[in-house]
Amino acid sequence: MAGVKASAWFLGMALLAVSLAGCSGFRGNNEKPLEAYSAEEIYKQGRLKLETERKPDEAIHYFQEVERLYPYSEYAKRALIMQALGYHKGKKYEEARAASQRYLDLYPGDEEAPYALYLIALSFYDQIDEVGRDQGVTFQALQGMRDVINTYPDSDYARSARLKFDLAFDHLAAKEMEIGRYYLQRRNYTAAINRFRTVVQDYQTTSYTAEALHRLTECYLALGFTDDAQTSAAILGFNYQSSPFYEDSFRLLKGSGLAPEAKSDGWLSKIYRQMVRGEWI
Repeated sequence: MAGVKASAWFLGMALLAVSLAGCSGFRGNNEKPLEAYSAEEIYKQGRLKLETERKPDEAIHYFQEVERLYPYSEYAKRALIMQALGYHKGKKYEEARAASQRYLDLYPGDEEAPYALYLIALSFYDQIDEVGRDQGVTFQALQGMRDVINTYPDSDYARSARLKFDLAFDHLAAKEMEIGRYYLQRRNYTAAINRFRTVVQDYQTTSYTAEALHRLTECYLALGFTDDAQTSAAILGFNYQSSPFYEDSFRLLKGSGLAPEAKSDGWLSKIYRQMVRGEWI
């Protein structure tokens, strides 16, 4: 009985080895040239490599070979979009954009076209560095996500693009806030105001608006522009009354014998009309 079990075990292991050899693809001393395989076989080998190996270089090679050997096949089209995905997985973002754009140029009406456009945007988005660095790529990510949203508004990619658009928008606001705080700490109030003003005017939908209004109150009080300080605090109080930033602004004004009130006739008066009265025209 033990001998039967042992034989069955060895037979099972032999079958498994054969199966794995088949799945492993075009390897071994007797490896046939790729020309001997069909487009489907090469493509599937590329998919296997992309899904199972950490580095996508070999997978990309197989996809490129599908295009080279079978340029007019359905698999050549699939291989191109998979090349773009492989490049993105390998963080070769410029190559990912080039492959995606080539796909859009060749197959603009294909069902994978939304994904190709999304990959272009995503390649910029995934390059967004820490807040403290140059945010030029963030603008490109925003434009790319907007292209996806406008071109394919009902797609799953548009929904993902909307979320990433908001996050990228927050990155830009965070950059302005960081620089503004830097100037504020050094009592360069005019330069700080310019940064906080940008957040309030251009990035109102981000999570930094409340703090920007509070910092404006600080700066204007430090410069003696009490009307502007009161107005920024009034906007803050109307829109973010439960925010700790409003409490801080209220305390600052109270310490100077002032209260939140719309008194400015400058740029803040327009913001007050927009954010408090809803007068956007």
